[in-house]
Amino acid sequence: MSKYYETLPHFSAIMAKQEPAMRMNCRTVAEYNVWKKNARNKLSTLLGLHRMTWCEPDPKLISSEKMEGYTREKWTIRTEPDVIMTFYKLVPDGIGEGEKRPAVIATHGHGSCGKEAVAGNGFFPELANSIKTNNYAYGVAAVKKGAIVFCPDARGFGERREIDMQRDDPGARLTSSCYYLNFMALPLGRCVAGMWVWDLMRLTDYIEALPDVDPEKIGCIGLSGGGLQVLYFTALEDRIKYAACSGYFYGFKQALLELYNCSCNYIPHMWENFDVGDIGSLIAPRPFVIETGDADPLNGSGGLNNVIPYVEQVRSAYRLFGKEELLCHDIFSGPHMWHGTESMKGIDRYLFDR
Repeated sequence: MSKYYETLPHFSAIMAKQEPAMRMNCRTVAEYNVWKKNARNKLSTLLGLHRMTWCEPDPKLISSEKMEGYTREKWTIRTEPDVIMTFYKLVPDGIGEGEKRPAVIATHGHGSCGKEAVAGNGFFPELANSIKTNNYAYGVAAVKKGAIVFCPDARGFGERREIDMQRDDPGARLTSSCYYLNFMALPLGRCVAGMWVWDLMRLTDYIEALPDVDPEKIGCIGLSGGGLQVLYFTALEDRIKYAACSGYFYGFKQALLELYNCSCNYIPHMWENFDVGDIGSLIAPRPFVIETGDADPLNGSGGLNNVIPYVEQVRSAYRLFGKEELLCHDIFSGPHMWHGTESMKGIDRYLFDR
């Protein structure tokens, strides 16, 4: 029988002994505000945002299709001078002249064909099955509440796949170029997660300037890799007034080191500085829903024990402001999927005030 001499236990031991340098353990709002400024600067640097180039969005309408109760428009904008983001804009029927509606950015994860899943566009059987299994069409659910919804392709997905996955077979459509893209980016001081955050910031620039959007009522929701986007983006972007992160809130050691995940999760020096509770604490005291399936294997070997302590760390940040009620941890019975119960209530409560 073969014997193997792994390095994983070595790294696990290192991480177990290591206290993240930007740990959120503040005791007052004043301490928190100082920590938040420093932590945001560090997080922005680790993500490589300072290496990216701002440009005018140059929006272009590609197509428009009438759906039941809303119109699905396909648009492009530029997020860097030579980088194009594709997205759907879902516009509910009945918007009055001069009326401004709340906006929701609905980010996708893996197995989605990018923006197609959250927009409910199951145009081939494997994608339709993914939408059903993961309850993926939360963009459609949000537009049916009356919000204007933006469903972007993240870099490496959908119409933004790199050359390694530019095929029309179901396998290529449902997967991503995360591995290829991250390993092009890392030697240049960038990473996939940082590019996703940058693109969402530039999408927000575009959204808040639209005449039919209330710029004070912008939310962001997402599952899995979409939850990753929600978490990092909202931690750095105060223009997001409500966030719902599903299937992506767990201690990094068990869920990302000991349980290998997609390469988009791996950011140089991140674990030396932050764990998930520290990043989540940067969202305080804005309304924030965290969804966790009790049978989600991505939680790590400890299951909910690798989730709840980090949620409680975030709650301690909300407690400093006397705003614990604005943090909701929705633990549901089920696997890795979008649950949507408390997350959708949050759209009503915090974006529509109803």
